[in-house]
Parts: sequence; C-alpha cells; structure tokens
Amino acid sequence: MRYFKMNGCGNDFVVLDARAAGALQLSSEQARAIADRQNGAGCDQVIAMERSIRADAFMRIWNADGSEVAACGNGARCVAWILTEESANGPVKIETRAGLLRAERAETAVTVDMGSPLLKWEEVPMSRQMDTNSLDLTIDAGLAILSSPAACNMGNPHVTFFVEQADTLPVALLGKRVQAEALFPESVNVGFAQILDQSHMRLRVYERGAGLTKACGTGACAAVVNAHRRGLVGRTVEVELDGGKLTIVWGDDDRVRMTGPVELESTGDLPMLHANGG
Repeated sequence: MRYFKMNGCGNDFVVLDARAAGALQLSSEQARAIADRQNGAGCDQVIAMERSIRADAFMRIWNADGSEVAACGNGARCVAWILTEESANGPVKIETRAGLLRAERAETAVTVDMGSPLLKWEEVPMSRQMDTNSLDLTIDAGLAILSSPAACNMGNPHVTFFVEQADTLPVALLGKRVQAEALFPESVNVGFAQILDQSHMRLRVYERGAGLTKACGTGACAAVVNAHRRGLVGRTVEVELDGGKLTIVWGDDDRVRMTGPVELESTGDLPMLHANGG
C-alpha cells in the first residue's frame, strides 16, 4: 500500500492511501509498529485515507500508541495537500469521525476549516459539571503548580493552561498528571500557552497517545479559543509551536480556521498492509 511520510510544523504522519480498497483494517498493534521510530516508519500519528460518499476522502487516525482518535488538525492539512494535488489545488472536503472538514491550499500552505468549538462541560467531555472557561483544577508537579485551565473540544478534548514561560515547564510530567485526572473520562490533550501579545502565542502540547509533539493543530485551535474567551488574545493569532507556526482565526461565524505549512518528506510502499472494502 502506498504511503506518504509528511509533517505539518514538525507534527509528522504516515498517510496510507486505502481509497482503492475502501477501508483499512489496521490493528492497534500494526499502527504502533508503523509509528515506531526505531523499527517502523516513525510518526506521531498514522492516518488512512479511505473512500467517502460525503467527501473527497475519509480520514481515519491512530495515535502512536495505537489508539484511534476522531480528529487531527495538522493531519487534516497533510491529507488536504494530497487531495489538492489531485484536484489542481481546488478546495476539498475531508470526512472524519468528528465531522466534515473543508480545506484549501495556497502553494505550500494549507487552510482547514475545523468547525465550531464545543464549549459545554459535557461536550469536552468532563465527568462532572464545571465552568469550562476556568476549571476547578490544580496540578502540583513540585516546582510547577498550575491551576484554572480552560477547556473545549475541537474534535478532540483539550485543556489549556496559561503560563508565564512555556519553554521551561516540565510539560511531560504535567501532561501525564492532567491526563490521569478522573475529570476527563476520555483523557485529554494538555496545552501550555504563553501569551506574547494580543496576536501571538507560544504553545506546547502534550497529546493523548503521542506525548509531547512538535505541533498540535487541534491544540492550537483550542488554545486560541480558550485564550480569546479569557480576553487574552484577539480572534486572529499566530501560534508558535516547537516545529513551526500556525495561524488560527476564530471567525465571527464561530468557525475556527487553521493555516500553516505542509512538507512531503518521502513516499513509499508498505506491502505488509492489507485493505478490505467497507
């Protein structure tokens, strides 16, 4: 099966083209083997492009630990790049478990309409009622004590802590502590956002099933939404991640659009994978 090794701001993927067969029967063990950086192709997420009757393709997503998730913003931009190559750069639609995404491309930058954020506690989801703009949650990691994050769902659940200095935080330790909280029954992606000014943010994200990644598209969208709700930023923000920059716009129409670069690293074939129509 043909694959594309790609990255969006350093957030890297193995994208498998299963459209000819319809659907990809990929086990969690196979996904882990592909994502393994020592013995496999190596990536943060494995993505399958499958046939869709509602869109140009259906995007199925596995984290590096083999768990399947509903959305991946940078992964959607990579899939959109492949699809726009086939459609002479015209706009495309991508179906996901989280909904239908629309994307367009301008040279090496791809913009994806990620839809409207879900802001109710049960939509995140959380295990009990709470104000998602300021959660009653404190995490103590010894030298770092963080509290009162904001939460929303951008296809995946996210919490965002607002910090003075993102680069010096023990992000992995803090992220694991937050993900272990019973408050998040489906676990959660954990963002650490440093506000630079009304239109600039520094962000690091500890993801479910992947750990600390160089970039997280849905995490960047969630951080801007949460920061704007707090009055910390405007509606258009350049987000600086470890692997590059994304521009996030939360429009007056309530839809969040993400723009950033995409890189095709290599293509190849994984003959051990078998796809079955579905």
